[in-house]
This record gives sequence, structure tokens and C-alpha cells, in this order.
Amino acid sequence: MDEQRVRGGPPRWWRHGPPWWDRWGEGERASRWPWRSTVVVTVFVLVGSNFAAHGQEGERAALDPFARALLVVAGALLLWRKRYPVAVVFGTAGAVMVYLGAGYPYGPVLLTVALACFSAIVAGHRRAAWAAMGTLWAGHVLVAHWLYQWLPPSGDSAASWGEELVVATWVVAIAAVSELVRVRREQWARERAERAEAARRRADEERLRIAQELHDVLAHSISVINVQAGVGLALLDSDPEQARTALTTIKAQSKEALGEVRQVLDTLRAPGDAPRAPAPGLDRLPELVEQAASAGLTVEVEGEPPRLAPGTDLAAFRIVQEALTNVVRHSGSRHARVHLAHDADVLRLRVDDDGPATGADAGGSGNGLAGMRERAAALGGTIEAGPRPDGGFRVLAVLPLTSSAGA
Repeated sequence: MDEQRVRGGPPRWWRHGPPWWDRWGEGERASRWPWRSTVVVTVFVLVGSNFAAHGQEGERAALDPFARALLVVAGALLLWRKRYPVAVVFGTAGAVMVYLGAGYPYGPVLLTVALACFSAIVAGHRRAAWAAMGTLWAGHVLVAHWLYQWLPPSGDSAASWGEELVVATWVVAIAAVSELVRVRREQWARERAERAEAARRRADEERLRIAQELHDVLAHSISVINVQAGVGLALLDSDPEQARTALTTIKAQSKEALGEVRQVLDTLRAPGDAPRAPAPGLDRLPELVEQAASAGLTVEVEGEPPRLAPGTDLAAFRIVQEALTNVVRHSGSRHARVHLAHDADVLRLRVDDDGPATGADAGGSGNGLAGMRERAAALGGTIEAGPRPDGGFRVLAVLPLTSSAGA
């Protein structure tokens, strides 16, 4: 599970990002001015440099107004580190280079360059950050081993190469940590995009499933209602009793359709809850035969369905329902045959009518065959539909019986 963590492995925030990471978009984070952090860093640099000056008294030049101005400039530049990271990293590197070249004490002023380098690399300006840090280190080598003779403090000697190694290690460490954070941030961004895409895909699949279910629920009942309404209108004056029977059928079909639509809508209102009524299956074939008979279609059923997984059972029922609905809508035949056969691996459903096609528009959407194919494909099965050589129309569905396919 996502909430669990392997013992000894990285924490969840390291793999998926800190909890606060998704609160703001990239654009909004970039538009926010880092006032508080800039003030905190600037104050820390000023106070820390005073302590560093006391610790290096006699070795480095004392802090004067120019030194404090350089410290303020190096800290204040960080206010623009999100908007102009390249300019800020070069600006802080230049200010620190002037500060160290003037002989002022080493100290937390180097933190400003570290933060600017971090911001530039995380923002994707890797070359600029490495160039600024390399320039700072080269300038320090130049000052510490050659220009120190003409720069304050007077009487200063050349720095040891051990110190230069420490400075170089510090520069590389800052850049390496920044690179690591940049890589992690890119991974978090990819994972967020993948999670969003997976959520959109699940939503699309659920929308398609609900659309198929509503189509199958309504198509059959509306077709029967349409036929019975025509019968009732035709016989209203000549045979009132038959017209009454047609109206009774319309009432029953509309009530059943409303019940099934309500069940689908309840699923939308409370996703994840158990359905209030079991999903229909091939055990309701007699009801389909009775409904088709009320629409003037005689249906013969051959064979017995095997025990099916719920998903396969629902798909098989909807396929037969849609096939009979198409016969009512589009076929001139008033007789259809449903044949069920199975072996250890697959269930075969065959629905035949004797045709011919009427060519009449029965108000369908034209998505019936597409919906049947999608249902079968979702289970790893197939649908074949087309005219028979001897006339009429045939729908043949082959559905796997394995539990994994019907799940």
C-alpha cells in the first residue's frame, strides 16, 4: 500500500515530495517574494560576520561601512533569486568576491552564494550556477596566491593550498546538493503528472462505463415503450383492450428503467459503496424474453449459462439485451434465437434473427454495437456482428470464463 513504508527505506515525502509541495503551482511559487527568508539570511550574515571578525581579529581586515554594505547587498540580492536566479547567483558571487578580495573576514557571507547557487540549479540554470561558483573559486585563488600582496590587510601572506582545497570542496558540495534537490524535484513533478494522468484515465474509464450502462439500461426499455406506444395509438379506437395492455406494458417498462437508472445514479452519488441491488446477469434471460414478447418479438433460448463471475455475467446479459433491442428496432423479423454454449475456457453467445432490415429510424444512437464490442474487449473477448449468408443478422460474442477476466 502507498501509506506503508519498507523498513529501512526512504520516507514517503522523499519518494513523493513534501506534503506542502502540491499546495501551490510552479507559477504561483515563482511569483511569491521570499521576504522572510531573505531578511533572516541577511540578519544572520550581518550578526555572524561580526562574530567572525572578532575571531579573526589581526588576521583579516576589520569590518567597516563598506564591508557591511557588501554584506547587505549579498543578502538583499536573494530577494530576486526565484525571478532572476542567474543574475542573483552572479551578483552574490561578485559581491562575495569583492568582500573577500578586500581582506574582510571569512564567515556566513558565503551562505548567500550557496543559497543563490541552490536556487539557480533547482530552477534549471545549471551552467550559470556552476560558472558563478567556478568564477568565485578562481577569484579566491587569484587573490589568495597572487593579488594578496597589493590588497588589504597589509602584511598578509599567501593562503595554503589546503585552504583552497577546503574552499573547492565547499563549492562542489553546495553544487552537488543543489543538483540532488533538482533531480528529486523533477522526479516529484513527473510522479505528480503521472498520478494526475492516472486519475484522469480512471475518470474517463468510469465515465465510459456509466455511459455504456445507461445506454444499455435505457435502450431496451425505450425501444419496447416506443413499439407499445405505436400499438396503443393504432388500436386506441378499434381495440381499447389491446391499447390498455400496451399502456400497461409501457408503465411496467418505464418503472423498471427508472429503477435501473436510479441504481446507476446512486453509484455516482456514492462511489465505492456497495450497490443496493445485485447487477443483472443471464439468470434474468426469462425477463428479457418476456419484455421482447411485449414488444411483439418471439425469442427462443437454447442452452444453459454456466456459473459466471459478476463482471462476465453482467456483460453477457447486456450484450444479449442490446442484440434483442437491435432486432426490435431494425429488423423486419418478429422472431429471434439466443444460443448459449460454453466449454472450460469461453462462453459463446449467439443471437440470430431472420431479417430483413427495415431501415427505419427507431431513435437509437448508433452506439449499440460499439458498446457491445467495448464490453467484450474489456473482458478479453470478441464480438462478431453482421448479415448472415442466408439472410437476417447475427451477433456472436465470445467471452473468457477465467476469473481474472471476469473480475
